[in-house]
Formats: sequence, structure tokens, C-alpha cells
Amino acid sequence: MFACLRPAEGRAHAKRDAPEVRYALANNPLRRVAPPEKKLSRRLERLLCLDDFESAARRHLPRPVFAYIVGGVETDRSVRDNRNAFSEYGFVPRTLVGVARRSTTTTLFGHEYAAPFGIAPMGITALSAYRGDIVLTRAAANANVPMAVSGSSLIRLEDIARENPRAWFQAYLPGDEAAIEALIERVARAGFETLVITVDIPVAANRENNVRAGFSIPLRPSLRLAWDGITHPRWLLGTFARTILRHGMPHFENNYATRGAPILSPDVLRDYSDRAHFDWSHFALLRRIWKGRFVVKGILDVRDALRARDAGADGIIVSNHGGRQLDGVVSPLRVLGAIAAACPEIPVMFDSGVRRGTDVLTAFALGARFVFVGRPFNYAAAIGGEAGVARAISLLAAEVSRDMAMLGVNRIDELAAGEFLMKLR
Repeated sequence: MFACLRPAEGRAHAKRDAPEVRYALANNPLRRVAPPEKKLSRRLERLLCLDDFESAARRHLPRPVFAYIVGGVETDRSVRDNRNAFSEYGFVPRTLVGVARRSTTTTLFGHEYAAPFGIAPMGITALSAYRGDIVLTRAAANANVPMAVSGSSLIRLEDIARENPRAWFQAYLPGDEAAIEALIERVARAGFETLVITVDIPVAANRENNVRAGFSIPLRPSLRLAWDGITHPRWLLGTFARTILRHGMPHFENNYATRGAPILSPDVLRDYSDRAHFDWSHFALLRRIWKGRFVVKGILDVRDALRARDAGADGIIVSNHGGRQLDGVVSPLRVLGAIAAACPEIPVMFDSGVRRGTDVLTAFALGARFVFVGRPFNYAAAIGGEAGVARAISLLAAEVSRDMAMLGVNRIDELAAGEFLMKLR
């Protein structure tokens, strides 16, 4: 749990922790790969699971900013079902296996990561956390887990690549070949080796919750928005004012080859909405011009998975964007098994709704080769910066390791080969 503490620091903290927490400290899988970190603040020490970060972020962030992160679309039906789907499965543990030498290390695209999960791409994180994308990518690099930076980020992709050369870049692409080629050239020039194309946003989603909470893109100054900021001074001074004073007004830096609109500009709507023309012909163009690893995110239909594989995708992320696009869309967990079985030649990855180590293991038992987590790491960055993200990674990794022991598993890849999961209903 306190994976990055030096032994003496760990002992000091362990005196205040329960026995199971001391066990997690001694057995955390990230302990050997993460560098020493400063003593955790009491605020972070009190957070014991990913859901705790959401509760803390709700208090820390202005209502409109928190609503943007937490919400889905329309009735939030898909957001709820992403979590409900996990409850439809139960584990069937094996006993007396001997799990003292278990390992959470997982190989993906030839690289051995310390844990079987990574940080999913999330837009506008620099609005919820100071230098949010930098914070996330540094924490991921230190913990040796993958991180994908969003094309809707507010920090230049070149700056992120310098911080973490192994970071992935995720793009939202318009149906314009010249614009696509220019952006891909920029991504390659920055040194990214893995390109993720998100394909489930042809038009902007109907996020009514954002409107009700006072959040909009572009941001529209109002008395209500000002009051929300004033009543959250830690965020106002530590994130928003600090950003403006040191870096100026945030822009959408990575939607195109050139700098995009500032977050207060009406041109943001144009930049966000111009994706309806993107189709399979552009997919073929991407495969021709992009020489690195090519991952497709947002696939839920086996037919699309097969077509992407045949068109040259090196990997697929089964995802419904965390329930943030089409309300009522199927939970990715319900279709994961069929897609993984149809595409055994390439890594089939998974995101949407993961909050616990048992969720990670459930996805692997259904055929996933890797798992990505989004919102909780955003919350962690907002309330604790890089230390907060490191804490969240460490907690989830400790859960995975502990759950593997309880399940009778020594290696993550054993889950796909064994019958450790039962459908309950």
C-alpha cells in the first residue's frame, strides 16, 4: 500500500495501520519498481480504496468540474451498468496452491509492466489538477504502468512525451485527411510509440448533467461559476489560479497538429464536434502512415473488432467510454469475452467501471490482456497531485496482489487458462 516508502518510513506508518494494511505494505507489487516518495500526508493516508478518492474529490473540486468528471450522459444508465455488470460474476477460488511467489507483472506489447492495469486517457485533467497530465504521466512512469494521454488534454503532447517516453497518445480524429496526417506526423515527431484512436464519438454526447451543474465547453464565466470557485479555495488557488499565473489561459493543445482554441473560446465547440466524417477509409490511411503500435479504443461489437484486427490494429480496447457517450450502451464487460475469443492474435484490453482489484481479475478471467482505469486517477491527481496518483496506483496494485492470493493465482495469465469465474445470473 505504501509501496514507495523506505523501510524505516514504512515502519513508522505501519504503527498507525491495521494488520491487513501492514501486510499490503510488505507485499505491494510496486515496491521494487517505484522510487522513494515523501512521507504521505494525513489526507492521503486516510484514503484506502479508489472510491475514497471520489468522495474526497467531491469535496475538493467545484461542483461543475466534479460533475464533468463523474457524470455520464442523460440518465447515467450506462455508468451504473458498468459497475453492476461486475456483480453478475462470482469467483471460484483454488486452495492450497502456494501463492507466496505470486507476481502482478504483466507483459503488454513486449514490455513488462509492474501491474496489470494502466491509466486511461482523460481530457481536461489540467482543469481538475494542476498540470494534471504531467502529474499522471510521471506517476505512471515511476510505478511502471502505462498511461495514455488524451487528445483533449490542455498540456502539449511534446511536454508529456519528455516526462514519460513510454506514454501512449490517444487521438480524436476528424474526417479530414490533411488534418489527420498532420497530427499523426506531430505525434510521431514527439516520440510516441503507441497511438490510440478512439472511435466511439462521432458527435458530441448529450451531457445534461454538465449543463445542470454549470459546466460547459467552452467555459462561460458567471456568478455561479465564480461562487463555486470561491467556495473551493484549495482548488481555486492551487489549480486554477496557479495555472493562469504560471502558464496562461489553458488551450486544447493536441486535437490538431497546431494549437487549438483556449478553453474559454467558442471555437472549442467546432473543434470538439468535427468527427462525424471519420470512417474505415481513414482507419486504413492511419495504418499506412503510422509506423508504431496502433490501438483502437471504443469497440463493443465483434464484427468491428474483427474488421479492426484485419485492417492492421495491433490491439483493441473494449470500452464504452465510461458511459460518457451513448446512454444505454452495453457494458463492455458483457461483450469482452466474445471479442477476446474472436481476436486471440492481438491484445484485447478493457476499460469502463473498474474500481477494485477484483474488477481487474474479473476482466482478465473473461479474456482481457490488460485493464485501464480512468476517473479514480483523475480524482487522485486533483486532491494529491503526483503523490495522490502514486497512492491510488499502489492501493489498486495491493488489492490485485491480495486478491490473486485469495483466488489461488500466482500469475495474471493463469486467469484466462483456468475456470476461476462463474456467471451468477
